[in-house]
Amino acid sequence: MSDNTNRLTKILSLLATSQGSGIGGTPVCEVATHVTGCTGASIMLLSDDHSKGSLCRTDDVAAFIEETQYALGEGPSIDAYLSGRSVLAQNLRSLSVPHWPVFTPLALDKGIEAIFSFPVRIGAVRLGALNVYRSETGALSTDQRSDALVLSDVAARTIVSLQAYAAPGTLSQEIENGANFHFVVHQAAGILSEQLGISVQDALVRIRARAFTDDRSIDDVATDIVNHVLLFDNDLSNEDKD
Repeated sequence: MSDNTNRLTKILSLLATSQGSGIGGTPVCEVATHVTGCTGASIMLLSDDHSKGSLCRTDDVAAFIEETQYALGEGPSIDAYLSGRSVLAQNLRSLSVPHWPVFTPLALDKGIEAIFSFPVRIGAVRLGALNVYRSETGALSTDQRSDALVLSDVAARTIVSLQAYAAPGTLSQEIENGANFHFVVHQAAGILSEQLGISVQDALVRIRARAFTDDRSIDDVATDIVNHVLLFDNDLSNEDKD
């Protein structure tokens, strides 16, 4: 058998025997940490160059990585998705010019020393990125990188397979049950877009900025907007809470 076939056989065996104990219930992220020798993992789903949520996370730090990228609109998963190439940062502290000026210091504060992202895609169809992190510096070995690439391909085919059984315009139950798609954020962006006469994307930028300024989660800020607790207007200096 070829090397890739051997890797695929190994990964499928691990997926079949994994308990899928992480956030989201799918074993893909759990197996990702095993084959890469990393501390934790997550899979971010993206569409039209914007994050749509996280399919699975192994732990709270992995969830933080995805939530922070979602809130900031920058980070390794987003770069891997956009470029279609692996993003390998074996030592976040050694980057002379940080790739992610806001994300990097926040990640370091969480004890993340190395981070690696791999595109989740089938041909030209981009679905998201597999992200693994370490609490210590160090590069992935050739075998670990190769396993991660095979696993990202398995993840892509799994997502497409699950979605194939969903009604048009809806998500499969398996994906929707496990993922956090930040529905309240999209609802809040729609409300701001209509109220302020701005695009939905500009509204999302405003929500992200407010979440970062107030050191709150983007979901919490969005919930306040939907519940009319947090008010915005076209003068940025006049934003206030009731």
